[in-house]
Amino acid sequence: MSNDMVLQKLEGGLLTITMNRPERKNALNPEMVRGLVEAARRAADDPDVRAVLFKGAGGSFCVGGDVKSMAEGRAPLPFETKLANLRRGMEVSRILHQMPKPVVAQLDGAAAGAGLSMALSCDLRIASESCKITTAFAKVGFSGDYGGTYFLTQLIGSARARELYLMSPVLSAKEAQAIGMVTKVVPDAEIDVAAHELALSLAQGPSIALGYIKRNINNAEHLPLEDCFDGEAIHHTRCGDTEDHKEAAKAFVEKRKPTFKGA
Repeated sequence: MSNDMVLQKLEGGLLTITMNRPERKNALNPEMVRGLVEAARRAADDPDVRAVLFKGAGGSFCVGGDVKSMAEGRAPLPFETKLANLRRGMEVSRILHQMPKPVVAQLDGAAAGAGLSMALSCDLRIASESCKITTAFAKVGFSGDYGGTYFLTQLIGSARARELYLMSPVLSAKEAQAIGMVTKVVPDAEIDVAAHELALSLAQGPSIALGYIKRNINNAEHLPLEDCFDGEAIHHTRCGDTEDHKEAAKAFVEKRKPTFKGA
């Protein structure tokens, strides 16, 4: 179920999740975080969802936590309460990363702090040319959250991740693409169409196989080789029994494009 700060639209197997605080460049507050976790769980659990497009409203992805709100001097919460609240919110990154469905992040405007962390949890990131990308945490006296240190280290290695976290440079979309943080960069005017087309193509793909591909790669992040071999063999064999595989084989013989149904 969506709230006003997190919009959801399911069409053609593609669930579009939109952060909707454009006046604050989609900075995270408690209500938005709750909505994001709910939307991510819906995406993972709903069999009608075959892929996800994750974006922000108003021409910006997400600038991270609402620093202005943090600085307002509200009554401090106990450490245990703050820790529990943060850990609950961070579930959005875990769910997006682990769900057996491809997730595309549309980066425009800015992707910073926890916003960047969530984008890094996704499978693919398509960015507009003018998008600015930064870890940002050190500049506001934080060490990082929402899994950013894990995902960035996995993507580009610990040496470069240390540089981007300790020094917090602001990268252009092209610079981020050059070091492997961004999958594709497009002109600003094309970002909405390009991101939607990419995500929709995944939603129309062989969903079971794509889910197993994602699981195999996730396994490779932490399992030894023999366990990865076992996983690949099991998943490959299961794919062989799917209707999508049979359709793909038939389409290959008939020299046409297959029509996948996610079954």
